[in-house]
Amino acid sequence: MGREPDPESPSDIVGRQFVDAVENLVSLWFSAVEEVSPRLPPRHIRALRAVRRRPALNVTALAEHLRVGLPTASRLCDRLENAGLLRRCVEPGDRREVHLELTAQGRTFLGDVTERLSLRLATAFDGVPAAQRARLEQALRAFHEGGLPDAPEPGPEPGAHAGPER
Repeated sequence: MGREPDPESPSDIVGRQFVDAVENLVSLWFSAVEEVSPRLPPRHIRALRAVRRRPALNVTALAEHLRVGLPTASRLCDRLENAGLLRRCVEPGDRREVHLELTAQGRTFLGDVTERLSLRLATAFDGVPAAQRARLEQALRAFHEGGLPDAPEPGPEPGAHAGPER
């Protein structure tokens, strides 16, 4: 990666603390996701969240967002459509242009995940003093507003590409 970690370095200590905190948050997220029905893999939930944020998203753009091949994104949409969480909508003027949108059930599903996670986080932060919570809120807001893109998937699938199929 570039340099050897120094266990005495303040930035390395903060980095390790940040990793520990993120691992705890990920555990909370997974426990919230495990309680909702239907049970979906994280990539499916990321896809639903992407469609919620960008209602005119098409399958190609979703594949690029998730960093998967177009066939993989199409199968993922098939599964979400079969579960009643997503629908493909044909544009009135161009039948070849299809965009994705959440169904009412899809919006309810994401709301349920968000509610369960919010409750877990509220419980986790109950014991944190108000001044520390305020500093944490400021740091998270700065991190969020920093324009960071969504975390990418670990990498493209072997042999996959995000461009159109030929």
